[in-house]
Amino acid sequence: MMTLMARKTAHEYGPPTVTVKGRDVRLRTIGFLLLAGLAIWFIAANTESVTVRLWISDVTLPLWSVLTVTLLVGMALGLLLTRRHTRR
Repeated sequence: MMTLMARKTAHEYGPPTVTVKGRDVRLRTIGFLLLAGLAIWFIAANTESVTVRLWISDVTLPLWSVLTVTLLVGMALGLLLTRRHTRR
């Protein structure tokens, strides 16, 4: 009885979760997985070549590679800003 009450109160003040197949999964994790799946689908659907203008020259690359690099740079910047914000 005591462990049931402690377990119940721990969920009241923790992050929002959903129970999936008997496991608590954070809504943040589900959102991340949905966005990652959409990003991968979008990158895979765009396979034609494009010309990207850099400062010095023009480069022709497959669009999926440009989108992948853009996604990775965006994720890296997001992580850097998040770490900087949490240290303050």
